[in-house]
Amino acid sequence: MPPDDAPDDAPGDPPDDHDPIARAVLQSAADAIIAVDRRGRVTVWNPAAERMFGWPAAAMLGRVPPLVPHELKAEHNAVQERLLTRRSGEGGRISIATRRFHRDGRLVDVRIDTALLKDAAGGHLGWVGVYHPVREDEAVQHHMAERARLVRRLNDIVADLNTELDLATVLDRITAALIELTGADAAGFVRIEGDRLRLVSLAGLPERMRGTVAELRPSLVGELLRTGKTVKLAGGERLLGDLVWSELPGLHTVALGLSYLQNRPYGALYALFSGRRVGHVELELLELLAGHAGVAVGNAVAYAEVVRQRAHERAVIDSSADGIAVLDPGGRVCQWNPAAHLLTGVPSGEALGRRLPFDPPEPGRMRTLEYAPGVWLNVLAAEIEETGELVVDFRDVSEAKALEGAKDLFLATTSHELRTPITVVQGFAATLVGRWDEMADDARRDAVATIAERASSLGRLVEHLLLGSRAGAEEPRVAIEPFDLARVLEGVVAGFRSLSALHRVELDVEPGLPAARGDAMATDIVLGQLLENAFKYSPDGGAVRVRARAEGDGLVVTVEDEGIGIAPGDHERVFERFVQGEAGDRRRFGGVGLGLYIVKRLTEAQGGAVTALPAGPEGGPGTVMRLALGRAERRAPDGAGRRPVHDRPVTRG
Repeated sequence: MPPDDAPDDAPGDPPDDHDPIARAVLQSAADAIIAVDRRGRVTVWNPAAERMFGWPAAAMLGRVPPLVPHELKAEHNAVQERLLTRRSGEGGRISIATRRFHRDGRLVDVRIDTALLKDAAGGHLGWVGVYHPVREDEAVQHHMAERARLVRRLNDIVADLNTELDLATVLDRITAALIELTGADAAGFVRIEGDRLRLVSLAGLPERMRGTVAELRPSLVGELLRTGKTVKLAGGERLLGDLVWSELPGLHTVALGLSYLQNRPYGALYALFSGRRVGHVELELLELLAGHAGVAVGNAVAYAEVVRQRAHERAVIDSSADGIAVLDPGGRVCQWNPAAHLLTGVPSGEALGRRLPFDPPEPGRMRTLEYAPGVWLNVLAAEIEETGELVVDFRDVSEAKALEGAKDLFLATTSHELRTPITVVQGFAATLVGRWDEMADDARRDAVATIAERASSLGRLVEHLLLGSRAGAEEPRVAIEPFDLARVLEGVVAGFRSLSALHRVELDVEPGLPAARGDAMATDIVLGQLLENAFKYSPDGGAVRVRARAEGDGLVVTVEDEGIGIAPGDHERVFERFVQGEAGDRRRFGGVGLGLYIVKRLTEAQGGAVTALPAGPEGGPGTVMRLALGRAERRAPDGAGRRPVHDRPVTRG
């Protein structure tokens, strides 16, 4: 059914008055002349158009004319798009045989010559069509019916092409459709790649030709580009230099049309004829299909780019060390990367379609939360305004959180450890200054001794802080050279003999102990710290046994005490910075948790290793510290330290 006499479109502004002569030409023309603006609204509707279609000019001016049947709209749009894609200065027109509605509802067979309307500056004003009536003899009727069938088939093909998003499939369907519509014996699509052509799709030609490359300039495509037109017919000897020529026996004519992508030539569609003759209908269909091919190719290329971008984004998300989750507008997970699985323990299959296992912050905000005991996450959320989705990024900050807590504890403990000796020193110093003359010599001597002892404790604490700072900042500097380990052991043990009346130190050195490879001074500090810890964590006294042996390619020193021991699971943690074996050790024994950290760093700097072990086979009281050092290539000189030493208990008098 045709549209109503009065179209729904609102009338536009009336056209400007014409030059009198031009107006007279329009009024007296035998052919219907209809001009429309860029929105399809009538600007010119001459008397011949009134006679041909039945609508008066007054009813049509400023409106979209109800002339085009629904099944022919794709053809109509393709003609207009084709004119628009022609390069500037090309000019020309497109002529098609088709049908249009009369006011009384019947279809009128017409030939339309359509051209682009431009102003003096070359700007696009619209289109103008000259409509020629077609004689209604039997041959013409048959031709028009066939034309209508082909156009309907073209509509179906175009609809099918626009639903396909794979570029290779789109091109193959275009070449197959070209053979169906034009009756060509073979077809192909060549893509323009710089100064070359590549055959990317074919039908009716040997498959081995797919991917064939040819020079652009001497080809028919190059010639067509230079003419500024969009379609071309060629035959005879001119075919011999082209890309798709003598592989088709009996080839006599080639029709080709350019396809545009974003107003730039993308490729060309070839129709090869070896049997039937070629007419204007085939050329028109080729031009229309080539125009639609540009649209379909553009859709496929855009889709491929979206797929590529999504694949790139997915690869970035999947390779991220941060957990990344994307939530739909309903707050349910629609993306969950591998790092999110590792951080939360929730696999993708369980996370998708459900809510996050923790509450996200507000968009643009960050929060730190404890996801599980000892597991802390920093979570940042950002909203995608276009889709309403929420991207949640989270990372594990457990170590930083633990270090932050350890630093707070370190500061509090250090303040306490420093305050105690300083308070004592200040108190006794003030007493000496204020009551020197009143105090007996023994009292003054005791006060000075107390000040000296507290100052010594303060010095050791500061030394630990300095060593811990240097060990944490960089690799400790040590000298790697042979040294006499037995002599170092004797000196360290001798220094601890008089420190406690409750402890006895036993030293057992293997006879003929080889020289160690490392730093004697660093080893002296390490052994002194191990003995100090043995005393410190044996508050009730007891034996502290120091043994040295050669084992394999190295030397092993053990320091064993009978103290409180180390809780199961803490034998490795005690070597970390600011860590002590038990939560209450700081209050009970004091210290800042740097001693064994310094031991580990100094030992590893020498290429050695230190470990903590329980003294008993079942983890009973006491601790064994095992120090392993490398053996020097040469033996240490014979002399002191080579005889077995078995120290008897030593008490301070």
